[in-house]
Amino acid sequence: MSFDSLGLSKPLLEAVAEQGYDTPSAIQAKAIPVILEGKDIMAAAQTGTGKTAGFTLPLLEILSKGPKARANQVRALVLTPTRELAAQVGESVATYGKNLPLSSTVVFGGVKINPQMQKLRRGADVLVATPGRLLDLYQQNAFRFQQLEVIVFDEADRMLDMGFIHDIRKILALLPKQRQTLMFSATFSNEIRTLAKSLVKDPVEISVTPRNAAAKTVEQWIVPVDKSKKSGLLTQLIKQNDWQQVLVFSRTKHGANRLAKHLEQRNISAAAIHGNKSQGARTKALANFKSGEVRVLVATDIAARGLDIDQLPQVVNFDLPNVSEDYVHRIGRTGRAGATGQAISLVCADEVADLSGIERLTGALLERKEVAGFEPSVVLPPTRLDGRPIKPKKPKKPRNPRVEHQDGQRSSENARGNKPVGKNRRHTGGTAKSKRFAKPASSTSGNK
Repeated sequence: MSFDSLGLSKPLLEAVAEQGYDTPSAIQAKAIPVILEGKDIMAAAQTGTGKTAGFTLPLLEILSKGPKARANQVRALVLTPTRELAAQVGESVATYGKNLPLSSTVVFGGVKINPQMQKLRRGADVLVATPGRLLDLYQQNAFRFQQLEVIVFDEADRMLDMGFIHDIRKILALLPKQRQTLMFSATFSNEIRTLAKSLVKDPVEISVTPRNAAAKTVEQWIVPVDKSKKSGLLTQLIKQNDWQQVLVFSRTKHGANRLAKHLEQRNISAAAIHGNKSQGARTKALANFKSGEVRVLVATDIAARGLDIDQLPQVVNFDLPNVSEDYVHRIGRTGRAGATGQAISLVCADEVADLSGIERLTGALLERKEVAGFEPSVVLPPTRLDGRPIKPKKPKKPRNPRVEHQDGQRSSENARGNKPVGKNRRHTGGTAKSKRFAKPASSTSGNK
């Protein structure tokens, strides 16, 4: 099958050919014709399967046949869970839509909001956005949805994991009922299916990979090691194997910073990206990693979501994730588009429960390879597959409301929406104890 047979117009086919693609991936071959027919879809596709082009190409084809977006109007909305993924989707829209007279805009938090407002006032055929910033802009009358034709939920599972469910419901209430809805997710858990009931109408379900399975092109193995020796082991693996481009996952922001510093001190160029880094710093670190200026990128799960790096050969789990599904997302960074890759996990005895959960989810025991000089003093216990069905997890509670300011910085209020009491502010009501021992007020009214 070729792209020519999918019903795409010449301008799009030329843009695809310029990127060096001649044969659609499985998700593209299945999704593009269905989307062009105007049907809602629920597509299960792992990262690296070409799903972004799977919805970008038919979306652009549909929009090219209708009237352009008027001022303050949006014709197609793509919702993503993170800034990095929003930027990546926006890049895809610009790349494939270069030969079409369509406009697109990308908006997310962490940067100034005024330039985004100015762009939206001119209208956008395609708006790629994170939920929080989208609502901020809507509340400031930057755009409206009267012209909306299509909405895309990209990585819907991650949006639920990150607590965006209330934001998603608010956004849905703003959209016209007559619309086409495209939902893409790595997996379709019970929570996702419950959400889908309020999103899609008679959807066509598409799945191109087994649920929670890793790509067959990824070689997976673990190295048992003491926690205190992980940094030294990673350094040796990089130098001994001459790895030139390595994505490393850390469970915490501070851990990512420490590891990047450790590698730099040993003449291995490294950078860390996580939620505490500014958007500018994250963008620069990613660009340097892609160009080869930085050899190792150390990332937390949220910051790494949506990273699109061609031919990434190695992914290392410095820490195993607490959530088993995140393991599949992590290693999906390598072995993409048919290329081979390695996924190596450094596992200490304390992480045996996380390891068991991952093996249960993926349905396979991971091969163990000890490295000479780094044999663990505390033996990693053996694991065995648990064949019991996995109970669906409860969706994460949404975070406290956050207010987006003009400078892009967020300020949190407490759960009731009240400002926290500062050092120089007094409680007006006092506590029960202070009331109990307060001096009685003098009687000046004559009442007894």
